[in-house]
Amino acid sequence: MRMTKRFRSDRTARLGRGRTLRFHRRRPTRAALAGVLAGVLALSGCSLLGDDSGDSPASGGTAAPLATAGAGQDVPYDVTPLLKPAKKYFGASVPGAPTSMKNIDAYTRMTGKQPNLVEYYAGWGDGFDATGVRNAWAEGALTLMSWEPFDTSLADIAAGESDAYLKKYATAVRKLNLPVVIDFADEFNGHWEKWGTKDVTPAQYVAAWRHIHQTFVDAGATNVIWAWSPNIVNPVPDVKLKPYYPGDAYVDWVGLIGYFTAGEDNSFDSVFGTTRDRVRTFTKKPILLLETGAVPGERRRADIRNLFAGVAADDDMLGFIWFNHKKRADWRLEASPLALKEFKRLAADDRFGFDVRKPS
Repeated sequence: MRMTKRFRSDRTARLGRGRTLRFHRRRPTRAALAGVLAGVLALSGCSLLGDDSGDSPASGGTAAPLATAGAGQDVPYDVTPLLKPAKKYFGASVPGAPTSMKNIDAYTRMTGKQPNLVEYYAGWGDGFDATGVRNAWAEGALTLMSWEPFDTSLADIAAGESDAYLKKYATAVRKLNLPVVIDFADEFNGHWEKWGTKDVTPAQYVAAWRHIHQTFVDAGATNVIWAWSPNIVNPVPDVKLKPYYPGDAYVDWVGLIGYFTAGEDNSFDSVFGTTRDRVRTFTKKPILLLETGAVPGERRRADIRNLFAGVAADDDMLGFIWFNHKKRADWRLEASPLALKEFKRLAADDRFGFDVRKPS
């Protein structure tokens, strides 16, 4: 599977990663949908999955165990306990994962703690990586897919031009029946993305998001957690976020993207506070730092302390995902041994990390 983020992340001198280096109607509740599905299936004696294993052509392996509401009843996995768990998510994005968990295992050894949220990047048109989701789940981790429509316009998506692909994808997610986080067209409030402010209106963005979401609901794929992910507003302070918000009926998490960079005040509130406060004017959905890191250098240890302390102090902060890649800036923890030592010390805090298969 191609990792489209590798191209986008090389724009580390652009505003999208900070100013310097790298920077309708309300849908039924998940519980209600699960109950309806369970009732229909019980009456019909049929399974929504049929005999298919749920694998897309790009994936393989055996079907994952299904969440059930009773003997013989196939219902979507209930993601409710994962929406705002008692402990914080301790996430990572590393090359090759979750298709291969080799680098996640190395990250675990390096930091002393198993990541329980694994992020990867997929282009619009890629197949669903069911094998990767299974791999992460087997190690107690939830998969987050950042879905990037580089070659398809949001207007076309909203108009149904990609429906054959979209329905197939949603069906594959439903058939796998493990929880998955989907983050669609992130950093939409930046001008550096093809789906950003230069090319897409807020109305087009919202229409595309709602169409995708409804397609998944129609397929019964309520095992998805939806993360709406703006870039922090610091580099684009005049772009309003509220017009891009699809609505609470379509969003589960707000996923902020922002980095600790050189040349400015890097307190937690300076990096994330303005964006958090603006988001809080129109939604109370919990917030995940969906993509973050700190530039290597003398201040990296302090940045890491600020990151852990800021997330720990805010009950509405779900956790963070560290972008452990070498691009124009070396975001890898191993690039700074002293900072890595500090990260490992703080990661030992029991508030961070838990087995997503047993969230309570």
